[in-house]
Order: sequence, then structure tokens, then C-alpha cells
Amino acid sequence: MLAGREPERAAIAALLDAARTGSGGALVVRGVAGVGKSTLLADALAAASDLRVLRTSGVESESPLAFAALQRLLWPLRTRIDALPAPQAAALRAAMGEAEGEGDRFLAFLGTLSLLADAAEQAPVLVVVDDAHWLDDASAAALLFAARRLQAERVALLCAARDGDARRFDAGDLPTVVLGGVTGADADALLSARAGIDIDPAVCDQLVAGTGGNPLALAELAGVLTADQLAGRASLPTPLPLTGGVERAFLDRYRRLDEPAQRFLLVAATDDTARLTVVRDAAERLDAAETALDAVERSGLLRVDGDVVALYHPLVRSAVYRAATSAQRRATHRVLADVLTGDPERRAWHMAAAADRPDEDVVAALDGVAERAAARGGHEAAAAAWARAAELTAGGEARGRRLYLAASSAWLGAHPSRASALAQAAAADVTHPLLRAQLLALQGQIEWNTRSLNDGYDLILQAAEVAAAVDAALTAQLAMLAASLAAFGARSPRPVNPTALVAELAPDAPPRVQAAWALLQGFGAVARSELAAAAESFGCAFLFTDADPVDDHVLQPNLGIAAMLIDDDERGLRLHEQQLTAARRAGALNMVEHALTRGVHFQIATGAWSKAASAAAEALPLTADTGHPGLTALPTAQLALVAALRGDDAADCHLDRVTEIRDKHPIGITDGLVADLTHWARGLRAAAQPATALHHLEQIEGPAWRRLVALDLFDAAVRGDRPDLARTWLAELDHFAAGTGLPAAIAVVEHGRALLAGDGAETHFQRALAAHADSPRLPDRARTHLAFGEHLRRARRRVDAREHLRTALALFEDLGAAPWAERAEQELRASGETARRRDVTTANELTPQERQVAALVRQGLSNRNVAAQLFVSPRTVDFHLRNCYSKLGVSSRAELTALPLDL
Repeated sequence: MLAGREPERAAIAALLDAARTGSGGALVVRGVAGVGKSTLLADALAAASDLRVLRTSGVESESPLAFAALQRLLWPLRTRIDALPAPQAAALRAAMGEAEGEGDRFLAFLGTLSLLADAAEQAPVLVVVDDAHWLDDASAAALLFAARRLQAERVALLCAARDGDARRFDAGDLPTVVLGGVTGADADALLSARAGIDIDPAVCDQLVAGTGGNPLALAELAGVLTADQLAGRASLPTPLPLTGGVERAFLDRYRRLDEPAQRFLLVAATDDTARLTVVRDAAERLDAAETALDAVERSGLLRVDGDVVALYHPLVRSAVYRAATSAQRRATHRVLADVLTGDPERRAWHMAAAADRPDEDVVAALDGVAERAAARGGHEAAAAAWARAAELTAGGEARGRRLYLAASSAWLGAHPSRASALAQAAAADVTHPLLRAQLLALQGQIEWNTRSLNDGYDLILQAAEVAAAVDAALTAQLAMLAASLAAFGARSPRPVNPTALVAELAPDAPPRVQAAWALLQGFGAVARSELAAAAESFGCAFLFTDADPVDDHVLQPNLGIAAMLIDDDERGLRLHEQQLTAARRAGALNMVEHALTRGVHFQIATGAWSKAASAAAEALPLTADTGHPGLTALPTAQLALVAALRGDDAADCHLDRVTEIRDKHPIGITDGLVADLTHWARGLRAAAQPATALHHLEQIEGPAWRRLVALDLFDAAVRGDRPDLARTWLAELDHFAAGTGLPAAIAVVEHGRALLAGDGAETHFQRALAAHADSPRLPDRARTHLAFGEHLRRARRRVDAREHLRTALALFEDLGAAPWAERAEQELRASGETARRRDVTTANELTPQERQVAALVRQGLSNRNVAAQLFVSPRTVDFHLRNCYSKLGVSSRAELTALPLDL
């Protein structure tokens, strides 16, 4: 029975009511074993008679089986899968084991959301997940992905998870209620209902004190204590029967059964199919027949409903399984494997649990499990299977290969610590050069993404050296990757030149091979500060790929890096837009996140700040879904910077969040970039205090970002009487401008010279504006007009100043750069002209999510296709689109498309 729990019941009622009105969400109920989580879920189900209910639960022995719990949950909706977009349908069918072939895990996650949203179109849906801590990792990830995107759906997701268990349901960002013990009248009601008599108040208090108010413990005590003891007429036993924990009561009942019944219950506790035919067939092989089933049912530890076997409580499973000897457990797993001939995944795991020494048959079965799991995106399950297969492999190269595959799958499944440990274990057995190179490359990737850029770079160098003897193509790829890391500032204690590891290019090499070679040369030139050579090499790489566009997960991102290193903004925007379009079409969440966050650099540089904010806002939940919390630091820092550029106080909240993320989680290769972004944002926030602003701006290390912040530093240095610092940065910028010849770089150099020139400033300002005419960097152009106007006004040339100040004000208003617009407005007033604020596009009022939706709708995409590209549901798209209509004053997709908007 459910005693009390009024606050928790109210929270659940609110969740259900919100789902009924189209404002779905999720709620996690947490608590220790026996505290009443399942009872609370049952109460919620009783209050949801008007909702469609979908249920699943985690099972301890099932946790290595990819998408097992999700398959049970979505099975009633399987006929709707064909109505999903084809990529989602294919991935979801692969995840559920209904189709062969490879499946993308994130497309399966999106398919889960779409399927739930589709079902909710007919009636609100309640998804109930019990024992969520025992969900297989793939199912847990899919449900969490959906839970974060239910705000516009008629779907409520209610999960119960145990605290204090070895496994956790990591849902820290979802609303949570924590169940404690019951006391007072609630405890008395529970005891009285279970015992059938009135309970003495003093006895009730003693039982609550002895159990911590755990409802299951109280119910079990009410069943074993005498009426006299409960009424206070006889003393309570010391210690209480449950002193050893709630499991003790279940174990006592188990031990009172005869041996056949004990064997039957052990089979039921070991099985994870919950099918009576499976349990009974396996038990018969252990000489536990129908009479054993009858005895177990009478004990109350197990119940049968049709062909479904259910244990009284999850603790029955753990108590019975742990009480068995290792030989008994192995024998039980063996008979379950024997009867599960039609279920290769479960059969393989039972075979593995029954094995206590190397066994080739078991290893082959586990290899099959791992390959099938990896093909449908169940990387965690694949890692577990290959790791267990390695344990049952005698040793040598075969064991090392399986450990490498396990490490690679763990990395793809967003478990970097596990991946690192498995890779380290593999290193002891891997000797073949090609596999050795692949293992070192994996270790390097893990290292630079989670811990140290320099250590990751060193591992990639080692991998390239090893590969050089056996695989020229892999060597070239690794050398290019190493050179790219070096261009970002990575260093190794060993003097290895990545370029020297690659043989000279053949004259008839394919364009993409020539592009990779050119990138390698360009990255090497950047590391040597030979900017002219770098620009020439990168230009060749761009020409090769313009002639033969690439869809290469290594080459394409490095083309974007090359564009950033030489400030080729227009190409950088185009490359990342191409990458983003391809990734959206493929549903490749990781590449969508990469294209979004890396494209922000060019959007900030060119003044597309609304697009930058939209990209970072979209990337933020995607990085959270990867399982690497540290990755959320980059889009959060980007949001902070855009807010700071606009003078928005939200910048401070974003900056605090970045600090929290960096303190709690490893950031890896993006840490330097995150640090630079936060220093720039803090410098902007402290613009009124030049010394404080300079303190932050001076700490920016990335060359590309140092160039972007140059005008802020020049401004603060001049106002803070630090011309020495301005001259140091000016020399660095002059070197870059001379090497690349870029108009944007020349313009900033001339701007800096103007600020330091005194009487000769006008010539430098004019040269800067002439260079700006050929540059896409609108924020820098606006800053130069403002600085020139300020110079002319101070020289009492007010009429001449007004032209530049008006231009600056208009540009700043279009950018949404409130602090700079205010400064330009003040200067105009000082020049004797009253500034009139222009009406800027109402598109600035759109949220980042609304901008993304509007931009894709304007491309002619349907709501369903927009949803697929943004990893949300069609109903969420419709919600944002209606907001766009309201804010922009339109009523149709055609009117929205016709608006002259820059989204």
C-alpha cells in the first residue's frame, strides 16, 4: 500500500497534467531499496487511466544487452515505425533487433522521441520505467535523450531509480524527487494494514527507528512479528529480524524452501526473459519440476501471470543469486544457455557466465554479440561483450585485438575512462604494427579529448611512426592529424616531424589525397610560423576539394581548421555549412555538434552573432547527449561571448556555468579554446575598467582568437595607457598580415597604427577602411568607423566625424552590439547631431531555437524534416514555428520565406 507521499504524488500529478495539455516532461523518483518507488509508480498508473501507458524496467542480468529495455518499451508501437523518416525508422528497427545492418545510435534515439511523439498525437502518453539503474546503457541513453526534448509533447516520462547501488541512472539534469522513510501516522497505517491489527505507538516508533522508516522493511516486520509484539504486550526481538537488511527476510523465506524449489527460484532470479517457458525448461534440467514452482509461488517470492514470471521484489533476485555458490550459479547459467537457442545474445551471455576458463566457443558467441550490437549502435554492449571475450581468450594478439575493439566501442559509447582502461590493457598484447598504430591513435584521441593535448599529440606521433612501416594511407592520415594538433600548439618531447613520415606525393594521386598532402604541408608551415607558405598550401588544398568535394570525417574538419588558421572567413563559413548540411542529412549527431561549434568562430568574426548564438544553443543539448559533460563547456562559452558582445547580462550566468563545468569535468582539446572565449567575454564585461579588461585579454593564447580580439585590446590599451602592449600585439598582427595579405588583417593593423600614430592617424584609418571594403568582418569595420569618428570629433572636425559615427551606429544596431551602439550614439550627440535609433529587424527577437526552425523552414523543409535535422520532434518544431509567426507578424510558411531576414 501507499502511505503518505503527498508531495511526491502531487509532483507526479503535475507531470501528468502537463502532458495532457501538451507540455510534457520527465520526473525521476529516487530512493534506497524498499523505500516505495515501485508503489509510487503503481499509484501513478492508477491515476493515468486516460493516458496511453508504455512500461519497461531495468533487469540486472540484462544490462549488457543493447536496447533490450527500449525494445520492450516500444514494442506496442512497432507498427508505427514505418511512418517515421526513413533514416530514423531504419536505425530504430536495427536497435530493436528487427532489421539487419548498421544503425546510428543517435538516429535511434531520435526515432524513439519521434515514435513517442507520434503516439501522443492520438492520446497523451505515460512512459513508466522502473529500476532505471539497471537499464542497459543504450536504452538509458535513448530515454534520457527523449526526456530532454518532451517540452512540447503530450508525453510524461516517469522513472524510478535506486540510490546506493553499484550502477546509477545518470539523470542529474532532470527533475527529481527523493523518497525517504515514512514516520508517524503513515508508518502506523502501513504496519496496521499489513498486520491487520492496531499497532502500539511506542512499538511503531521503535520499528521506524530500527528500519529508518523503510516501507518494505516495515511491511516485512509486520508479517513476521507476533500480534502481542506489535500491540506492545510482548518485547520486540533484539536485534530486529531485518537487522542485516531487507534482503534477510527474503533470504530466510528462500532457505525454508526445499532444494528443488530453491533451484527453481535461482533459475528465475538468474533469468532475464521473465518467460515461464524459459524458466520452467531450464529448471527441469536441474530436476526442479512443477511441484517446485508451486512451492515457490506459495512462498510469495514469485508470482506467475500467464507466461510471465515476476519476482516479488528486485531484492529477491539479488538475495537469491548472491546466496548461491559459484558452482550453482554457473550450472544455472549453463542450463539457461541450453534452452535459449533462439536468442543468441542472451545465450552467449549465459555461456560466458557459466565459463570459468578460456573457451573458444563462448568467445565466438560473444564476438557475434559484439558485432551485432556495434552494428545497431549499441556500443556499450559491444564493449562489454568484447571485454568478456578477451577475458576468455588465452592471450596474445587475439586477446589484444578484442580489448582494442572493446576500448574503441567504449569510446564510441561515451565512456572515456572505461575506454582508456581497456586500451591500456590491450597494449600489453598488441604487437602487430597496424593494430598497434590503430590502438595508439585511439589512445591519442581519448587523451586529447579528455585530458592532455600534448600527451594525445605524442601518442598520434607514435601511431604514425608505427604505421609508416605497414600502411601508407593510414600514415598520411595520422601525420596530417598530428600536424593539425601541432598547429594548435601541441608539443611533444620527442623531435618528430610529422611531414617527414609521409612519402612524396605521386603526380597522379587522387584530389583528396593531394588535398591531405597540402593540408599536411600547411599545418607544418603554421607550426613554423611560415604564414605565406601555409596560406599557399591551404589554398592548394581548397582548390583540390573545390574540384572534388569531400565527405571525409577526417579531411573535412581539417579543411575548416585550415580556414580558421589563415582567417579565411568566407571559406570557413561555407565549409562548416556544408559539413552541417551533410551531418544533418545523415543524422550524425557528433558531426552536427562539431560543425555547429566550429562554425561559430567564423560567425562571430563576420558579425553573424544571432546565427552563432543559435548554433551554440543547438549544440549545447547535443553535447550533453554525447555522455561527455566536459564538451558542454564550449557551446556554453560561445553563448557567454555572444551575450557579452551584445552587452547582455546573461553572459555572467554562462561564464559561471563554464567555470563550474571546467572545475568538475575534463575538457581536453577544447580547453584552450574555452579559456580564450571566457577571457574575451570577461574582458568585454570589464570594458569600463581598462586594466581589468587587459588582464583578461592578455591571457588569450590562440592565434586566431588573438587576432579577433585585437581591436578590443587596442582600445583597452590606449585607454589604460599601455601603448607597449598595443605595440606587441600590433607586431604579431603585422607578421600575419604580411604573410597572408588578407584585407581583414591589413585593416586591423592599420587601425592599430592609427590609434598609436597621433597626428598621422587619419591616413591609417583611411587605409583600414579601404581594406575593410574587401573583408567580411563587419564588426571590425564598425569599430574602425567608430574610432575614426571619435578621432575626427576630438580634432573638432564634427561634420566629418558624423558620417563615420552614423555608419558605425547603423552597423552596431544591425549586429545587436548594444554597448558599442550606445557609445556611437553618445559620440554623435557630442558632435552636435541627435542620433535616431533605426527599426532593426524583429528577427532579433527570435530565440536561438526559433531562428534555427525559421531558417530551415525557409529552405522549404517540412516540419518532420526540420525535426529530423534539429534532433527534436515535429510538435516541437510546430511550437517554435508558431512563435516565429507571432513575433514576425506573418501567418504562413510562404510569408515567412518572403521576409528579408538574415537568419
